[in-house]
Amino acid sequence: MAQIIDGKAIAAAIEAEVAEGAKALKAAGLPPCLATVQAGESAPTDVYVENQHRRFARLGIRLQHIALGAGVGEATLCERVRALNEDPAVTGIMVTLPLPAGLNPVRIQEEILPAKDVEGVGPFNLGNLILNRATVGPCTAIAVLEAIRATKKPTEGARAVIVGHSHIVGMPVTLCLLRDLATTTTCHIATRELSEETRRADILVVAVGKPGLITAGMVKPGAVVIDVGITRLPGSPGSAAGSTRIVGDVAFDEVAQQAGWISPVPGGIGPITVAVLARNVVTCARQMLGPRRGAGA
Repeated sequence: MAQIIDGKAIAAAIEAEVAEGAKALKAAGLPPCLATVQAGESAPTDVYVENQHRRFARLGIRLQHIALGAGVGEATLCERVRALNEDPAVTGIMVTLPLPAGLNPVRIQEEILPAKDVEGVGPFNLGNLILNRATVGPCTAIAVLEAIRATKKPTEGARAVIVGHSHIVGMPVTLCLLRDLATTTTCHIATRELSEETRRADILVVAVGKPGLITAGMVKPGAVVIDVGITRLPGSPGSAAGSTRIVGDVAFDEVAQQAGWISPVPGGIGPITVAVLARNVVTCARQMLGPRRGAGA
């Protein structure tokens, strides 16, 4: 039976560091502040922002939320982001997704100053990730690395297979594992014989949003399996009417009999991702504090 990767415990350790960092920044005169920008109405986004507000407040991070109407244009949204770039009290900026139809998230995220890009998804920070000089990186991708490190399994020389090639998870994870001297293979919708690739993996990362995609027969015995997928399905038979459940891309019960380590859904990568975002906010604030000190010297 696989050992379970406890995402909540990993997140708690990161958040303890974040709280100390936020406390030091506040004492130095620059309390960390994350500005979130929402375009249009989205009940899940409202819940997410509310939960973040409570969680970040506990860590000493102020959350400033800007809600814009569904009819907001791209030019107006970009203008609001630029105004936040100029606000010295804002140390990090995040545009919540999804955006209303017709708005290009990549175009809007490009407006965020690299120094305030707490999600690490802008072209400057992604470029620094390639050059191995990034200070912040895509939160979910970094959360995957934290989960792998928690297993104490060496990445150097390991064969890593990443299923999914998005620019916020799959590709950054591939780059980071290459940096750590793993031999990487990235699979996607055009990959032939997916199971042949996954069965060779010492480290298997799955991030496509297709429930139950990875079964026991597709996993090498003893492998580290990281499940990034999140899909909400109707509740289990016998559950209350209207109830739902969250599942990942890995058939957890059967794969857990084959793998050496496995991350659950929920309770795996999700909590770590939120903790990494908080850490990125503190990191960006700390970088802003440096120039301030220099200017005042």
